[in-house]
Amino acid sequence: MARRLTMAGLAVTLAGAAATLAGAAEPTQAPVFVSGQGGYHTYRIPALIATRAGTLLAFCEGRKQGRSDAGDIDLLLRRSRDGGRTWDPVQLVWDDGPNTCGNPCPVVDRTTGTVWLLLTHNLGRDTEAQILDRTSEGTRTVWVTKSTDDGATWAKPVEITRAVKPPDWTWYATGPGLGIQTRAGRMVIPCDYYVAGTKERRSHVIYSDDHGVSWQLGGTVGPHCNECQVAERTDGSLLLNMRSYRGNHRRVTSVSRDGGLTWTAPEEDAALIEPVCQASLVSAPGRPGMMVFANPASEKRERMTLRLSRDDGHTWPAARVLHAGPAAYSALAPLPDGHIGCLYERGEQSPYEMLMFTRFSVDWLGGENGK
Repeated sequence: MARRLTMAGLAVTLAGAAATLAGAAEPTQAPVFVSGQGGYHTYRIPALIATRAGTLLAFCEGRKQGRSDAGDIDLLLRRSRDGGRTWDPVQLVWDDGPNTCGNPCPVVDRTTGTVWLLLTHNLGRDTEAQILDRTSEGTRTVWVTKSTDDGATWAKPVEITRAVKPPDWTWYATGPGLGIQTRAGRMVIPCDYYVAGTKERRSHVIYSDDHGVSWQLGGTVGPHCNECQVAERTDGSLLLNMRSYRGNHRRVTSVSRDGGLTWTAPEEDAALIEPVCQASLVSAPGRPGMMVFANPASEKRERMTLRLSRDDGHTWPAARVLHAGPAAYSALAPLPDGHIGCLYERGEQSPYEMLMFTRFSVDWLGGENGK
């Protein structure tokens, strides 16, 4: 039987490895949430963002009874005030008893400093399959909360379902991962949904032009895609990178030139292999045209890989593997010091053993050793 590594032991092991590799400028890695600890069976669905003041917020779903997407699921947070080197104790952002609170997707308003967190909710006894078939007692609903003190406290979640979910949509998910604020000031949240009756998967965005006071439905993309991430290119257009169900194990992308109101037909990106899984995408801070992408670069959930584009996501010439073993969802976020943070699901026997945080430099990812 494999020996179970404690969180303390794992931290010591990783710290030693980081010290050994310091001369090679390797990124440091450390666990933030470890499944089975803190009263939760499994931690999944990471989201990550840095506040205007520089506090790093790491969100996830705390799944009480098992790994299932349904059931008693709470929305959790840990904060770091030193760029992810140390983390405060776990905070409970939203707990609705036996119900499901999840799919975190935060965005920061540069003007006000407010952190907006978009979320979804359903009754814990309703499964995704029942919601799709409309045999569930309830349905999937959309919510928003906010923090004006760098994530220390959070407002009571407010439901916005009627504003962003048409009646013929069944399953709905915000993010997960990260929203953006465009240079023009619009806050954009990547989302996805299913069409009633057809069970057709599509990606879409919602947005706010009034600093989070109200949220509106943007354009949709599909079919055969869902969980997505959005980034702004140097020309002001938006790039949507999506999980694909076309059967070719490649990501699909779409472009909007009107702030997310309409999108081009999705196209496969031959360079971005995937196992049909969520992925993450961000623009590199202070590096025009550079984007960073993370996902399990395989036809199964393994090999968490970072990629760098120097041309707004058209090509991905540089790549580094963070973890060759089991891995799944990820969340990238620009850090105040110019580095990039990545919170991702990984393990040795399963992808869902822990949420690991790593910080790395764009130079390390795109240097001459990049493959």
